[in-house]
Amino acid sequence: MALDSSCWLEFFADTPRADLYAAVIEQAQDLVVPALTLYEVAKKLSREVGDDVAAAALSLMQRGKVISIDPPLALEAAVNGLPLADSLIYATARHHGAELWTQDRQFEGLPGVRYFAKP
Repeated sequence: MALDSSCWLEFFADTPRADLYAAVIEQAQDLVVPALTLYEVAKKLSREVGDDVAAAALSLMQRGKVISIDPPLALEAAVNGLPLADSLIYATARHHGAELWTQDRQFEGLPGVRYFAKP
């Protein structure tokens, strides 16, 4: 399983939707973590709530299998029709046989995606 940045951010911000992702995130060691999500989560948390929260988030995220961008993954992402960041996250999940959990509408209906519509 893989989570896009929006799911991680809901969890770390302890929003009302955090519970949707809590059980999965608590098993972080079983997750595929696209390296790009580390960047997106760290950047947003550092800016909005501080470096300490961002560091704690990154520590938890790195318990999963962090996947770097390599040439085959970049080429796989290039053909899925999504914007850059989303295409890399989706390609990472697909390449590693992980279901991608997301709240981002552009993923709705794609194979291997579990979409959680925002209220």
